[in-house]
Amino acid sequence: MKDIKNNKDAYKVLIAGILFNLTIQVLYVWSLVKDVMKSPLEQGGWGWNSQEAGLPYTLAIIFFAFGVLIGGRVQDKIGPGIVATAGGAMVGAGLLISGLVGNDPVGITIGYGVVTGLGIGFGYGSILPSCLKWFHPGRKGLIGGLVLGGFGLASVHYSFITEKLLLSVGIQRTLLFIGIAVCIISVAAARFIKNPPPGYSPGIPAGIKASVVLSKDTVDFTWKEMLKTKCFYLIFILFLFSASIGLMVIGNLTRIAFVQAGVTSAAFLISLVAVMNALGRIAGGFSSDKIGRVNTLFIAITLQMLNMIGFIYYQNILFLSFGFVLTGLCFGAFLAVFPALTGDLYGLKNYGVNYGIVYLAYGFAGVAAPLTADYFYVLNGNFINTYIVCAIIMIFMIVVSFLLKKEISKI
Repeated sequence: MKDIKNNKDAYKVLIAGILFNLTIQVLYVWSLVKDVMKSPLEQGGWGWNSQEAGLPYTLAIIFFAFGVLIGGRVQDKIGPGIVATAGGAMVGAGLLISGLVGNDPVGITIGYGVVTGLGIGFGYGSILPSCLKWFHPGRKGLIGGLVLGGFGLASVHYSFITEKLLLSVGIQRTLLFIGIAVCIISVAAARFIKNPPPGYSPGIPAGIKASVVLSKDTVDFTWKEMLKTKCFYLIFILFLFSASIGLMVIGNLTRIAFVQAGVTSAAFLISLVAVMNALGRIAGGFSSDKIGRVNTLFIAITLQMLNMIGFIYYQNILFLSFGFVLTGLCFGAFLAVFPALTGDLYGLKNYGVNYGIVYLAYGFAGVAAPLTADYFYVLNGNFINTYIVCAIIMIFMIVVSFLLKKEISKI
């Protein structure tokens, strides 16, 4: 009876984690809100310039990454439930602050960029470790993909909700309404987030190959011990570049669609990429459980490299759609493999802080990628050089992936 209850609890935690991530991922809300903020006052906007409208999002990405590190470390010490609750409340509170201060760039930068950004990181950094601990190590990829798939899929419903609210109630009330909803739903979902009881051992699922996970008992590394391994730096490099390439393309989707195919409304493409991103996380995680983490990375890297070359020639909506679909799938696969790989190599006891450090690569990418793409766009009026640089980087990543596989084989 105890095993049955624990099995039910495992799926309760998983479902709650997915719902929580579907709620706190409000980064995509900003892409719609900022466009209205930049509109003239007579058109219902606030007349902000690009720097004022872009700073809150940039800071949110940075504080998100640091929030994953801080939240992960704290949840390792006091458990995930409290940290997840605090994270969800902070995400909602940051949106409420932004709505209450109104047309105030400083207030919104603090509210959304700092408070909401940190809150997303706290939530993200506490949900995944808890979910992984409830399931067999051989399912890290799939479970991680499902949890993170909710995070990636959030942009689909948030884009629809935000667009409707902006048209009907304006900027301030949009931020207030979403903030209230986030507080209620995320805090309620966080109540179900907990670690397994002492002595809990998940059942071994069918079809798990011994070669996918480490053959000997995984050692629980501290973050200091992790930093002394070569594998960490190879993983960090792969994460940094894979995230950068995905963000360079996805972050400039609207401009790419307009420049290369004359598309003036990219709402469909945004939703398409979001769905593919979520599916890529699930498929990438599942694949890594079956054929191995590094093998899955190699496939995703190769496909993304060929896709970057293809983007040079994607000059109509059909080919661009194909390119964005592949970008979303590969980007999602990357984001599913690295959490599982970190757990494989460094254990789950200190997973929160360990993966928080690994995830700093995403934070660096969130700053470097837009700047790089903007530089080449301003220089040439297109993204051709960006695609070439991305393809060259992917070749370098293939080499790094082979080095990582060699290092793992020594363990």
